[in-house]
Amino acid sequence: MGNFRINSSDAPSFILTGFPGMEDMEPWLSLPLLLCYAISIVGNSLILLIVKEEESLHQPMYYFLSLLSVNDLGVSLSTLPTVLAALCFRARVITFNACLAQMFFIHLFSWTESGILLAMSVDRYVAICNPLRYAAVLTNTHILAMGLGTVFRSFALILVFPLLLHRLPFCHAQNVLSHAYCLHVDMIKLACTDISLNSHYGLSIVLLTFGLDSALILISYVLILRSVLAIASREERLKTLNTCVSHILAVLIFYVPMVSVSVVHRFGAGLPHAVHILMSILYLFVPPMLNPVIYSIKTKEIRRRLLKMLFRFKL
Repeated sequence: MGNFRINSSDAPSFILTGFPGMEDMEPWLSLPLLLCYAISIVGNSLILLIVKEEESLHQPMYYFLSLLSVNDLGVSLSTLPTVLAALCFRARVITFNACLAQMFFIHLFSWTESGILLAMSVDRYVAICNPLRYAAVLTNTHILAMGLGTVFRSFALILVFPLLLHRLPFCHAQNVLSHAYCLHVDMIKLACTDISLNSHYGLSIVLLTFGLDSALILISYVLILRSVLAIASREERLKTLNTCVSHILAVLIFYVPMVSVSVVHRFGAGLPHAVHILMSILYLFVPPMLNPVIYSIKTKEIRRRLLKMLFRFKL
């Protein structure tokens, strides 16, 4: 690939990175990622179809699950074009505006997923700690307001990213990204000027969203646990906690990779590039793939409907 000069007066471009040192194997290494995409897109689409078709699932818990599935589809479809282009077709150059748009949607869906997981924890809290008011608290209007509020919060906070990035000059001969898609923290490291404003704003909204959401989720589960421990019967306690297992797993597979990739990006400059790649794969590929699998296995109604659909397909 030839060198090209990028400065503040030109429209900058970026170079996507696949698996450095293993370029000849990239088409084969891309197969597991394509499998993740397939599972994510098919799995989340099936969740949406099942919730839509099954009358018994027209409840707040499953409405929030549908929002999570839509969001996970957004995460997968935001990264799919550049990952396919870079790994399968060796098309590694991406324009600044295209990179900016992809960065915006990746972060939008990531922040929105955090809010949806918080809303789902509220659902579990009300269902367990105040079941008599469940129908009155989680009405369709309130669910819609919570969903729209989550999206609007993410959109308003992330809208500043493109404005801050537009003011940065990129004057290197090649602006090489760390991954096959665009992230804010990855882009600002390539600017040839002071990036403290971008870095401080990014850290602030991470604390405001992920930090606050995770703290509230933790508090909700402390209250849930206290309420469950007050139940006399051991079987009832286990049955009640079992309704939270899917959500707890969804929270863990979202927050643990997200925190890990943030730490690696900020403090792992000396780590092998393979570690950065692994963390980025866990961050963006694993949650959208595992969420529908977890809910299909742990939710009896979804599992029954899915088996019924598969049996009908075989016939």
